Amino acid sequence: MSKHTIELFYGLTCPHCRTLKKILKEILPEFDEKFELKETLVSSPKGWIKSAKLGIHSVPVLAIDDKIIFRSLPEKEELINKLKEWS
Repeated sequence: MSKHTIELFYGLTCPHCRTLKKILKEILPEFDEKFELKETLVSSPKGWIKSAKLGIHSVPVLAIDDKIIFRSLPEKEELINKLKEWS
């Protein structure tokens, strides 16, 4: 089974980004390594280009395989349910 890439687009001063990162690190182990977490800093040159291509104007944004699933901080249960759809 192939792994999905879950990508967190974040900013350095974003408190919701830190919260979402913490939630992801807490719940991803429950999915038996079906997801690989990638963190993209939107203010870095690469992050800026990728976020522009995906139409990301604010953070946090969560994408799976380059498909945006959340454009804000989701509830933990909401995130778990969405990940179950992909696993």
